[in-house]
Amino acid sequence: MRAPIGHFDTAIPAPDALDELTAPVADAVRNWTGSIPADQIVYVDTDPQWADTAVFVEHYGQELLERSANCVVVAGKRGGETTLAACLALSTTRVDVNGVVRRQLGSRKASFASMDTATGETGMEYGGITPIGLPTGWPIFVDSAVVDLPYVLVGSGRRRGKLLVPGKAFAELPGAVVLEGLGV
Repeated sequence: MRAPIGHFDTAIPAPDALDELTAPVADAVRNWTGSIPADQIVYVDTDPQWADTAVFVEHYGQELLERSANCVVVAGKRGGETTLAACLALSTTRVDVNGVVRRQLGSRKASFASMDTATGETGMEYGGITPIGLPTGWPIFVDSAVVDLPYVLVGSGRRRGKLLVPGKAFAELPGAVVLEGLGV
């Protein structure tokens, strides 16, 4: 199959690539619900040596720069309680952690979660975290610019491989909240 965006040697429907995904991501694809069929999510094999954004787009397609999103784990703190959430914003922006995210969580303080917390809580590899397959109950804040794209390149749960996902599918994830201005 040909990838809907980018230039990849291997592109297959995600339900046919479950062995390439981490357990939580594979489970989410296997149990997918929503208006976008799971077979419209595409797994593409990528080489971790080209993971740096500049090298990645040079190798796999310049158009990916404007169609890629990063998923980061944040921790909001208030009164001794910590709430973890995921934020998905275009890779050409940065997540407004101290403004939009902090207010949305109702926290006094918000920051990026440590690498150990992010990987330990998600069951995914650092640098490959994706909003698909996150723990039940987590809020997932999605920048509206991501939802507007026909396809978005995101992590697959591993450093090797990516997912190409129709943007509007992110708005249907459990716990998803679409926000204007999440990415600045």
